[in-house]
Amino acid sequence: MNVLHVTPRFDLIGLVVADMAASLAFYRRLGLDVPEGAEREPHVEVVLKGGLRLAWDTVETVRSFDPRWAPAQGSRVGLAFDCGTPQGVDVVWEELTGAGYEGHLKPFDAFWGQRYATLHDPDGNAVELFATV
Repeated sequence: MNVLHVTPRFDLIGLVVADMAASLAFYRRLGLDVPEGAEREPHVEVVLKGGLRLAWDTVETVRSFDPRWAPAQGSRVGLAFDCGTPQGVDVVWEELTGAGYEGHLKPFDAFWGQRYATLHDPDGNAVELFATV
């Protein structure tokens, strides 16, 4: 018997969003280069440094091929953004919470050697901000 051996390559993180415009506005504030006008699309992708892709799909798009799709309850995955410096964590936190986004954990110096904070994107996904102390 011949067995095909395939090693998958991690390539894309996909987010399902209730409001494409709101989600893209949030991630643009975090510095992602999302093309203008993308908020009118049902599927959007950007290539991140290093080649990994981040994609957004509307609920309607996902339900078009998976009618039983429902959002998970609670957040089990977080997207982490390196803010460069401990002060950068505080600046990004203030900018996003000041713009009305939900803060979850205010910036603090964590025992693992990072300045760390968590907020939520418009769909409730955990977004972690960090920098080495």
